[in-house]
Amino acid sequence: MLTDVVAPPATAAWRAGDPPGRRRWLDLRGPLPLQAGGALPGARLAYETWGSLNPKRDNAILVLHALTGDSHVSGAGGPGHPTAGWWDGLVGPGRAVDTNHWFVVAPNALGGCQGSTGPASAAPDGKPWGSRFPFLTLNDLARAENDLADHLGVDAWAAVIGGSLGGMRALEWTLCQPDRVRALLLLACTAASSAEQIGWCSAQVRAIEADPNWRGGDYHHAAPGHGPHAGLGLARRIAHLTYRSPAELNGRFGRIPQPGENPWQGGRYSIESYLDHQAAKLVGRFDAGSYVTLTKAMADYDAGRGRGGVAAALASVRARTLVAGVAGDRLFPLVQQQELADGIPAAGPLRVLGSPYGHDGFLIETGQLGPIVGELLSR
Repeated sequence: MLTDVVAPPATAAWRAGDPPGRRRWLDLRGPLPLQAGGALPGARLAYETWGSLNPKRDNAILVLHALTGDSHVSGAGGPGHPTAGWWDGLVGPGRAVDTNHWFVVAPNALGGCQGSTGPASAAPDGKPWGSRFPFLTLNDLARAENDLADHLGVDAWAAVIGGSLGGMRALEWTLCQPDRVRALLLLACTAASSAEQIGWCSAQVRAIEADPNWRGGDYHHAAPGHGPHAGLGLARRIAHLTYRSPAELNGRFGRIPQPGENPWQGGRYSIESYLDHQAAKLVGRFDAGSYVTLTKAMADYDAGRGRGGVAAALASVRARTLVAGVAGDRLFPLVQQQELADGIPAAGPLRVLGSPYGHDGFLIETGQLGPIVGELLSR
C-alpha cells in the first residue's frame, strides 16, 4: 500500500530534527527488486510538488535533480530548506516551467539523504543501513519513482526534465517506462559514463573510503563531528573542479593568494579557499554514504545495458526530445550530448548553452535554458 506521510518520519534520512519544509513522503509498495539482485525493503521517497494536476491529468512534469541536489527545485529558503530552490529561476509561477499551468513533481532520489531512503536511514532492524545499503542503479531509481507517479495519479508525464545525473535518470525513465513519458529534456548528461567519468567518480569514492571515520560505511552512530567529513570534503573538492571551467577559475582566482595568507608560510591560494568553502557547504548538508551510493550509480550508468547497446536504446526512445549541453563542460563534454541528439529519433539539433561556468552552466544559465524548455513544452 502507498502511504503519503505529511509529517517527517522518525527515521528521516536527513539529520534528525530538521523541519520538513515542503517535503512529503511516500512508502513504496513492498520491497523494491534491484537490478543488481536482491531487493530493498521499506523504501521511502521524499518529494515536493507545485501547481495542481488538471482533470485530464496531462499537465504533470517530473524534474530530476543532479548528484547532490534534492526535491527543493523552486521556492524561497526557510525552515526545512536553508536555500532557495536549485532551479528557482526556471520553475515557478510565470517562469519557463510555469507552475500556474504545470503540475511539477520533484523527488529526492532513492539513496539520497534529503528525506528518501539511503544509507543513513533505518533498516528493518531499526539500525542505520550503513555498509549494508545495497548497490543501486539508475534503473532502480526510475522504477522507485514509478510508484510515485501511480500514487499521484499521473498516467504519463507531459515531460521529464533533468540535468547531469538528473538527465541520465530522465533518459532511464523513458527507457523503463516509454508509455509514461511524452516529452524529454536531457541536459549536460550522457547515455553511458565514459572511462574518464568513471575515474573521476572512483577518485571521489576512494577519498571518502580512505577517511578513518568512514568505518567501512558504519559511522552513523558516531558522535557529532566524527563522521567521514574530511573524506567527503576532499571528494567535493575533486568534483567541483570538474563542475567549473578552467577559464572561469583562472579569471576569478588566477594565482592570487587568499587575502591575509601567504602560501610560502602555510597559507592558501584563493582557489584553495574557494574549494574549502564548497567542501564545507556540502559536508554541512550531505551524507557521505549517500554521496558514495549515488556516485557509484552515476559511474555505473549504461543506457544500452540489456537493450542491445547504446545506439539501439536511443533509437527506441519515443518521447519528443530536446538535448542541450554546455560549451566548455569538461565533466560531460558536448560530444556526449551530440550522441544523444543524433541517436534519439526526431531529437533535432543539439542545443548549446554558452557559459563561462562549465558544467554548472545548466543550473546557472536559466535565461538561455528557458526558451529551450518553452520549445519542448509548446510542441
